[in-house]
Amino acid sequence: MTDAGGLRGKSVALIGAGNMGLALLEGWAAQDLLGAVSIVEPQPSQRLQDLCAAQGYALNGAAAPCDAVVLAVKPQALEAGAAAAAPFVARDTVVVSILAGKRTAEVAARLPTQAVVRAMPNTPAAIGRGVTGAFASAATSAPQRAFSDALLSAVGGVEWVDDEALIDVVTAVSGSGPAYVFYFAECLAAAGAEAGLPAALAARLARATVEGAGELMRRQPETGPDELRRRVTSPGGTTAAALEVLEAPDGLAALMRRAVAAAKRRAGELSG
Repeated sequence: MTDAGGLRGKSVALIGAGNMGLALLEGWAAQDLLGAVSIVEPQPSQRLQDLCAAQGYALNGAAAPCDAVVLAVKPQALEAGAAAAAPFVARDTVVVSILAGKRTAEVAARLPTQAVVRAMPNTPAAIGRGVTGAFASAATSAPQRAFSDALLSAVGGVEWVDDEALIDVVTAVSGSGPAYVFYFAECLAAAGAEAGLPAALAARLARATVEGAGELMRRQPETGPDELRRRVTSPGGTTAAALEVLEAPDGLAALMRRAVAAAKRRAGELSG
């Protein structure tokens, strides 16, 4: 990954500063990563305006070619976003697109560069704990890929794939994944309430359990989730009784396979 010192001489334009764009911007600011930063955002929030004032970032100012352009508009706004990005793009600019469902070729066709990175971050990026799946077009150089990695790493981990089609799977697993976890906590709370707990107490217990289990995995990266599960499961105990239900042929594993397959299929449809 490109070192922070090397990045401070780089220039970046951010096209779109909604939730994900702003999360990236705050990550760059917190780590003092960059030199010149330009932002194009027609409806800047007060939070964005305050950040730009504090960091000296240019908001909706004059455009000039940059080392990288991060395209962070909604997928349906690709045409307008590309038009806004074009003045910042030269032949040696790398474009990092976080437009769900838009292939690198679709982005490159609208801009004067073939160096395009397609990225799929997820919502925990807002607190610096996201994970991003990324793919680099064949025209993207190794330094451009490293630069893109550094930009995306400001909000969490980055995992690269060599086949662009795998971004659809990334979308189904980590892009949509936070919603699965939130729904699990929701269902666990509902089950606790149905079993007799006060609803508010069940919700607090479910939420704290999911938070704690996630933190335990984070702090023990060398231990797989299967081993962590075994450690909490006593033979013949209460956890074993519950897991017998979850591990049934029509249990959680089967449901997750179907859920990920459905999300992957839909991601492919959006890309088509």
